[in-house]
Amino acid sequence: MRIVISSASGANGDGYGTILAFDLEGDPLGRFCGEDDVVDPRGLCVAPSGDLLHANSGDDRIVALDGDGRVVRASAVLDGLDPGGGTFGPDRRYYVGSRRLRTVMALPAGLDGPADAVLAPGVVPFPRGFALSADGHLFPASGMGPSGVGEETIKVFAPDGTLVVSRLVDDPQLSPLDLTLAPNGNIVVSSEWPFGAVDAASSVREYDRADGHLVRVFEPDRAVGFRNPRGLRFGPDGHLYCVSRDDVVSFDFDTGTCLGTTVHFPRLFGQALAFLD
Repeated sequence: MRIVISSASGANGDGYGTILAFDLEGDPLGRFCGEDDVVDPRGLCVAPSGDLLHANSGDDRIVALDGDGRVVRASAVLDGLDPGGGTFGPDRRYYVGSRRLRTVMALPAGLDGPADAVLAPGVVPFPRGFALSADGHLFPASGMGPSGVGEETIKVFAPDGTLVVSRLVDDPQLSPLDLTLAPNGNIVVSSEWPFGAVDAASSVREYDRADGHLVRVFEPDRAVGFRNPRGLRFGPDGHLYCVSRDDVVSFDFDTGTCLGTTVHFPRLFGQALAFLD
């Protein structure tokens, strides 16, 4: 089992602009894929079959890589995609957030068909990750964009794309960067508030899925580096992992205890992480 992490590059974070692999002890295994296979990658998600890693490439494509990091499938270039997070839905399609079109798109798992908008374009001012429940409800994090425009909340949409709740969460200290659903059904969000501030407070926050109230806040010890938190993932051990600038930090989700730094890698600026055999 390996931890694979997408690292931003250039103006987006001065990271590595590729996907990096680490063992479960946090030791680096090197570049996961070829130098030109992905560009400034964002979202990562292992296919339900467990044998392919889907990656959102900054050149407006989605690629699927096998366990050796070779591209075995790739979408066409999707104009204006500017992809963020990605995940598989209960219909086994691959869903990807489009930051430029401000919606969520869905593609066939084989990446060989058209990308359909599952929400009206512009319905989320700046999408910052999303999750799909088993019944098809969509929970996008509506965060702050680089221009300073945003809503800082979580929305809820029905399976047919109808808006159910425009502001599920009202938390003055939330600026969401990624979102996932926990095993208990609650919403877990990584937050950097105020977004982009030098002294921003970094945390992982859990909200009740039914009414959006704040359940608890996960914060690492001061000795643990935790800046610019981004991608969230529950690991095979049931622990909650969050990738950030230079580090991956883990938490015991049952107790809320910070377990420390799993990966430390200077200039990582991680965007998403996944666990891959």
